[in-house]
Amino acid sequence: MQRKIKITEKIIDMAYRIGIEYEKSRHYCSQCVVATLQEVLQIKDDALFRAAYPLAGGLGNSTKGNCGALSGGAMIIGYFYGRTREEFKDNIPNKKAMNLTKKLYNLFIKEYGSFRCEDIQAKLFGRSFDFWNEQDKQAFEKAGGHREGKCPLVVAKAAVWTLKIIQEELNLDSAI
Repeated sequence: MQRKIKITEKIIDMAYRIGIEYEKSRHYCSQCVVATLQEVLQIKDDALFRAAYPLAGGLGNSTKGNCGALSGGAMIIGYFYGRTREEFKDNIPNKKAMNLTKKLYNLFIKEYGSFRCEDIQAKLFGRSFDFWNEQDKQAFEKAGGHREGKCPLVVAKAAVWTLKIIQEELNLDSAI
């Protein structure tokens, strides 16, 4: 997708604040990252927003898969750099999208020691939670799951990391 975008410190700061607020008030980390980045980058694509929803909570709230914030960031990287229909038809891999997403993945590994929802929860809370169990869901909230220092911070960091990866790529593209 070819678009002129300029990512400034103001946009990065805005993404951080919006990411925290969305996860605190609306929940579902994957969709919060996508909504944040859509807002700051002015992407008007409701299908992308809707598609992010079931990736939350480690995929379908299972907590067993990717952190939803990581998945949301990967979706935005894919929006800008993902494999095109033509590349798909001709079976051409898109190394740029994969390399950029791997950078985001590496930031999660560095910060949290994992990319998995339940592992990140264990790091943040000292345990993981089963979102399909009502008592666990309540325990998550009681432990501050949607307060600023917990999952909202993961969402904010994922949004900022994604923006910085895109910014770095744009700077490389303009240097050529």
